[in-house]
Amino acid sequence: MDFRNEYNSKLITAKEAAAMVKDNMWIDYAWGASTPVAFDHALAERLDELNEIKVRGGVLMWVPEIFKKDPDGEKVVWNSWHAGGPDRSRINTTQGGFYAPLRYSELPKWYRENCEVNIAVITTTPMNKHGMFNFGLNASHLYAVVEKADIVILEINEKMPTCLGGFEHEVSIEKVDYIIEGDNPDIATLPKGGFNEVDEAVAKQIVEEIPNGATLQLGIGGMPNAVGLMIGESDIKDLGVHTEMYVDAFVALAKKGKITGAKKNIDRFRQAYGFAAGSAEMYEYMDNNSAVMAAPVNYTNDARVIAQLDNFISINSAVNVDLFGQVSSESSGYRHISGAGGQLDFVLGAYLSKGGKSFICLPSTYTNKKTGKSVSNIVPNFDTGSAITAARPNTNWIVTEHGKFNCKGKSTWERAEGLINISAPEFRDDLIKEAEKMNVWRNSNKR
Repeated sequence: MDFRNEYNSKLITAKEAAAMVKDNMWIDYAWGASTPVAFDHALAERLDELNEIKVRGGVLMWVPEIFKKDPDGEKVVWNSWHAGGPDRSRINTTQGGFYAPLRYSELPKWYRENCEVNIAVITTTPMNKHGMFNFGLNASHLYAVVEKADIVILEINEKMPTCLGGFEHEVSIEKVDYIIEGDNPDIATLPKGGFNEVDEAVAKQIVEEIPNGATLQLGIGGMPNAVGLMIGESDIKDLGVHTEMYVDAFVALAKKGKITGAKKNIDRFRQAYGFAAGSAEMYEYMDNNSAVMAAPVNYTNDARVIAQLDNFISINSAVNVDLFGQVSSESSGYRHISGAGGQLDFVLGAYLSKGGKSFICLPSTYTNKKTGKSVSNIVPNFDTGSAITAARPNTNWIVTEHGKFNCKGKSTWERAEGLINISAPEFRDDLIKEAEKMNVWRNSNKR
């Protein structure tokens, strides 16, 4: 069947698409590298005509033009599901940026049941011969957005990788109202990133816990990169992947033959993920690669699905951990950093998995930029405003460069002792004094 006539009948310019926006509309800007470019430029040109619009998106990989045109947030109210750098700046410095707290696994249902979407604009691949447009790097929640939106506009980018599914990773032309043929800019990338001695020390302790045939979930940053390198140099084999975010570390492991998926209980031989952001090399690896499986986050991040995978290993980072074992990963006081994402889902799912373990990793200290002094990341209590991402009943392993501690089965005094033992040595005496004040320390505890 030839879909070309239908395709041509739906073609419009970015300027024509932006002209549809009216005051107080909810506009959806998709996610990550699927954020529209041509439409964003055209909408920015129209802002002087508008009073206020409400825009949703997340994991921004560049500063949208609507932010530049409205730097103080007087007209554009940005509502972020998870903050990249531009989201974070908007949220922390203007009146026009806010975070929507959520477990990422719930996002498709949130759209279908709780969110109003007047216009959705999503960057996709060109249409294939079957009349389908691929969501590329971001299956995530985008099919749910399409189902809920009053008007669906696709912005085509010929450089977007075709990422195979899975399910809900593509949309048919019959569900699309309008199509913009964009300027095909390069797909936004993230640097592969390096890691330091602290990351290596943390990674070494985690790799010791990974058996052959385990299924991995990795976050982003130096520690996951270090874990990936050490696994690549180890004898571990037959690993699987089931992750929220697909990152470069998986590509490196796959190319070394470490990832086969042969031992996975579900989705054997396939690396399942919800969205991806990384290097151009990673995008090339993912393009039309049936070994990599795009799926919506209500599948990849569902603790019940994760629990079906034996020896599931979840590795994520945190900002702070308190002496009760509570984890704060999305803010520092009132300063927003990222979002809850899937951390709690994977903490819960990994522990439910037969042989599974979740690891929350953090350096024991950070340097305060204003004072230049070292500060402990293991704290008695969080600063006012800090969000708790994983509550104390959920926490499994906490790892710093000074050791690892399993919170499961431990009472408050045992947790205080175990967590102080993996804190930076120079802060341990002060932490003990605070633990005594909090009534979570016994005289028989180690000193």
